[in-house]
Amino acid sequence: MIVIKSSHEHQLMQRAGRIVATVLCELESAIRPGVTTKELDELAETTIYKLNAIPAFKGYGGFPASICASVNEEVVHGIPSQRVLQEGDIISIDVGAFYEGYCGDAARTFPVGEISPTALELLQVTKEALYQGIAMAKATCRLSDIGHAIQTHVEANGLAVVRQYVGHGIGRKMHEEPQVPNFGLPGRGPRLKAGMALAIEPMVNAGQFPVKVLSDNWTVVTQDGSLSAHFEDTVFITEDGNEVLTAQEEL
Repeated sequence: MIVIKSSHEHQLMQRAGRIVATVLCELESAIRPGVTTKELDELAETTIYKLNAIPAFKGYGGFPASICASVNEEVVHGIPSQRVLQEGDIISIDVGAFYEGYCGDAARTFPVGEISPTALELLQVTKEALYQGIAMAKATCRLSDIGHAIQTHVEANGLAVVRQYVGHGIGRKMHEEPQVPNFGLPGRGPRLKAGMALAIEPMVNAGQFPVKVLSDNWTVVTQDGSLSAHFEDTVFITEDGNEVLTAQEEL
């Protein structure tokens, strides 16, 4: 069942979204060659608690950390560790936080120092694809219009959209109905309504779209070893459009 949020719930989700955006700002400032993904996780957790929120990922299904930190060919769900970031890496960081029972969820892929033109293009196209999807998250559209816009933009630029992992509804739970694919035909699925909250999150590979899960049962990587990028925002559908709750502005 798709949950329609009240104005009070909207306000709580706004706060949760701003907290997540603030954490991502803090992490972006800390990313550089020589830092470990574990250090980034510790910074994120400290910041979340400082802002009177609770990490959404830690303990979820047994996940051991407060962020997902996925480097280079890692697509999503990378576990923070003593891995040291190197010049030229890219790192996708996914952050979730609960504030007074409501969740915000967002991801960004950041460069580590100077990165290759291929990596730079991947980040730019994936970010643009997120914006294309967000533009279709309005009450005049159907659910599949979001994924169609994302897929069209990604494939027009010669890249590939991951099929096995998708976006989702969000609110009192981190994962609610409906699922929000990043691909598909337009004009399908439920009509979007004011009060819906969606986590829209294109995952885009520089090579082919198939992925696999590593032996840790969490980390998802590209099958062909190509780079992958991940951008996500929590979006609240309003009467006259939408509001991006996790726009990256510090509190």
